[in-house]
Amino acid sequence: MNQTYSDAAANAQSNPRADDDAPKAEREERDPFLTAMGERVRLLRARRGMTRKTLASETGLSERHLANLESGVGNASVLVLRQIAATLNCPLAEVIGDETTSSAEWLLIRELLQGRDQAALQRARVALSEMFAQAPRDPHRKDRIALIGLRGAGKSTLGRMLAQERKVPFIEITKVIQQMAGCPPAEIHSLYGASAYRRYEQRALEAVIGEHERAVIASPGGLVSEPATFNALLAHCFTVWLQATPEEHMRRVVAQGDLRPMSGNKEAMEDLKRILAGRGELYGRADMTFDTSERTLADAYLQLRDRLAARLAAELSDET
Repeated sequence: MNQTYSDAAANAQSNPRADDDAPKAEREERDPFLTAMGERVRLLRARRGMTRKTLASETGLSERHLANLESGVGNASVLVLRQIAATLNCPLAEVIGDETTSSAEWLLIRELLQGRDQAALQRARVALSEMFAQAPRDPHRKDRIALIGLRGAGKSTLGRMLAQERKVPFIEITKVIQQMAGCPPAEIHSLYGASAYRRYEQRALEAVIGEHERAVIASPGGLVSEPATFNALLAHCFTVWLQATPEEHMRRVVAQGDLRPMSGNKEAMEDLKRILAGRGELYGRADMTFDTSERTLADAYLQLRDRLAARLAAELSDET
């Protein structure tokens, strides 16, 4: 875009790569189970936007040990795996293996959904959500527009413009978190860890939904990695995934004067691409997607506004 967004792009850090260091013979002899488990750990970490260095710091494990685990070389103990699962805020079963193999019913459900396209899976998810919903459908869901995506996609700038035209409040979840905690999100992470930050994130979203029937909401990039929080967002807001290429994310951050992502440029870009790939399926659960890459700010806003209005009108027509 010609005009810089006020959203910051992803804060990627350098990432040692065990795959490059391991001898060729060793790579070929890796146990398939350990290799698959290492890939799952890497995917779970990417979805949460955590570098290997951050995960090592929060688990107390060495970065090299995690590198070996992710490359299928390390044979980690159950206690180490449990520690990793707790830090990634997921069941141990999700790290060790596929939960959908745990029962005959799971297998039948998986078989039913296997091979379906994204639209069919989204319909199935909505139907299941309504079937098991503890509360009636939110009548104000389409009056709350929630923008999701990585920092740098345009959530803050486009969100403010959208809120101004719709004459509704513009709310950034990160600022609500800061008000609740009395300190910036970065301090919450450094003092109390990622799990504490995610709890604040959930509380902040609940507060915003409870206080505002109409609003435009900019959500943190990693909110989608916490199932309960993301499901609440999907249930109470019409969600729009603002997409951009990794190069565009990086360019916007540097244009704003934030040079942190440029430290170890090659590794930073690889981390950013991995996070986008890891979260792509989660972001894809949004009601609508819109690519902000290679557009001027004015063009991006006008097209987003028009497409959003058309989608909301179409959904209202389907309901009546």
